[in-house]
Amino acid sequence: MGDSIFNCCYVPPHPPGEGEPGSRSRRSEIIMASNSTNISSDKRFLIFFDFDETIVDETSDDVVVQASPGQHMPGWLKDTYQPGRYNEYMQRVLAYLAEQGVTESDIRSVMEKIPATPGMLTLLQFLRTRPPQDFEVVLLSDANTFFIESWLRRAGARQLFHRVFSNPATFNKDGRLVMRPFHSHDCVRCPNNMCKQVIVRDYVARRMQERGRPYQRVFYVGDGANDFCPALSLGPRDVAFPRRDFPMHRLITETHEAMPGEFKAVTVPWSSGEDVVQRLRKLVAERGDH
Repeated sequence: MGDSIFNCCYVPPHPPGEGEPGSRSRRSEIIMASNSTNISSDKRFLIFFDFDETIVDETSDDVVVQASPGQHMPGWLKDTYQPGRYNEYMQRVLAYLAEQGVTESDIRSVMEKIPATPGMLTLLQFLRTRPPQDFEVVLLSDANTFFIESWLRRAGARQLFHRVFSNPATFNKDGRLVMRPFHSHDCVRCPNNMCKQVIVRDYVARRMQERGRPYQRVFYVGDGANDFCPALSLGPRDVAFPRRDFPMHRLITETHEAMPGEFKAVTVPWSSGEDVVQRLRKLVAERGDH
């Protein structure tokens, strides 16, 4: 990935605690509050990013297979997948990799090699070099914290993200990467371990309470079907950036046709991160936008 364009320290992600579906425990509310209080309250804009096929140009869960002997999963393991329970399937994949002698270093190495999507490093650099009061940047992914941290560390992009929300994953004493579900929720659209709309709504509500005022605009950059759900919570001044011709884009288009007015945000499809930069440049220049 070449020399780092960013540097500095990582704010470790903290998963919400277990509790009622769609809610966080008191402990996790305290964690979220304590982590976000060191974020300046003068940020004009809030921007959310997905990770797989948004920041990186592949799906990290698929890439990890490259660390296995023969670079493929056995058929019996693939057959254990059940719709809506992908997180549980990946836990079995990670256990299998450990049994095959795949190490932490092996997994980190394949993650570091995933290419960024076209123009994405330009977009991240644009956000990094804006005045500090412009953007609060949050990463929201159904991958896991180890995959994401490995890539961000190699790209030098960790400092840019004020918060990272993903399924927690750490290595146990036996050298196995153990992944846990992020939370539970009631949303029928999303996989049972993560509804990004719940996370977006909770985060925005918490930050607005801390800031004492709303953001001028909220942006969401994504690609997948599970990025459509959080984008539904955006308002008419906000902007959804779906990757062109990917599921999020198709779902937005279908919703506009079937239920006009249901999807409220401005929609700006992107093929390159530079498309996002172009629109953000115009929006941040609107100094009367308060």
